[in-house]
Amino acid sequence: MESGAVRDAEPRLLPEVAAMLATLDSGFPDVTALTAPELRAMIRARRAPLQWLPAMRDVYNLTIAGPGGALPIRIYRPRHDASALPVIVFAHGGGFVFCDLDSHDEFCRSMADGIGAIVVSVDYRLAPEHPAPAAHDDMYAALVWSAEHIGEYGGDPAALVVAGDSAGGNLAATIALAARDHAGPSIAAQLLLYPVIDDDFDTESYRRFGTGYYNTAAAMRWYWQQYAPHGTGDPRLIPTRADSLAGLPPAVVITAELDPPCSSGDAYAQLLTEAGVVVGHHRYNGLFHGFLTIPALAVTRTARAEIWEMVRSVLPAR
Repeated sequence: MESGAVRDAEPRLLPEVAAMLATLDSGFPDVTALTAPELRAMIRARRAPLQWLPAMRDVYNLTIAGPGGALPIRIYRPRHDASALPVIVFAHGGGFVFCDLDSHDEFCRSMADGIGAIVVSVDYRLAPEHPAPAAHDDMYAALVWSAEHIGEYGGDPAALVVAGDSAGGNLAATIALAARDHAGPSIAAQLLLYPVIDDDFDTESYRRFGTGYYNTAAAMRWYWQQYAPHGTGDPRLIPTRADSLAGLPPAVVITAELDPPCSSGDAYAQLLTEAGVVVGHHRYNGLFHGFLTIPALAVTRTARAEIWEMVRSVLPAR
């Protein structure tokens, strides 16, 4: 245990959550002891074969023009009858360093099916080979492409949602700001799932849950070092660096109590509210970073259904 960790009020964990945390803590590599290519290879080797479930009406693997060259995306169209579905432009998590289209395939399918939306999953450039703002720029390019072309795939460009989990939540938040500030595509909502909002490692959640809960404070420091070696003073990296949060689209902000970035995510929801943004915020107590991509947990399946409903509630009436 790190010397700064505080454990004077241990949370109560459901048995399935405690068992999963024990498995994750014992099996996940120490990212700070590896190079980024080594980490990616190790994580890919641990990945179970894809099941391609839930089944979609159509899945398209495309390459679009990105600011750094070819940018792979994967489009999921669920089995819903509407002629033009809402569109979710999604950024996967992975500390800005790892994960890809396949790592979040099941999650994107579940989101498409549960919300009744087309999901555009983006294989943005990874750090440290491509430091910030490369990932941000790729996500913004995918947002613009979606606004211009998603109608060809059954999507409604007037109902665009930006979304992401973990590091992807950071990217969703920052491209919502960029679209506002640069007269970009109109965004109907933003979905931020345990987002990595900033690099403040002295919050309550970092102090209480920085070790022993899968995602560690040491790992978070390492991720930021890979992604932002030249500093984080830019709102393209940290959304709270923006002069104002007013005028942003409605937000659904989901945090997890046992996650080191939880306090910053909670604070961002409050800052958005104070800026006049419509916010639906829910913190899942007794749960950890990344739980939404583990469908074997019963609590995950329940939480997904709740979150999908929260997203539907902020979308324009159809």
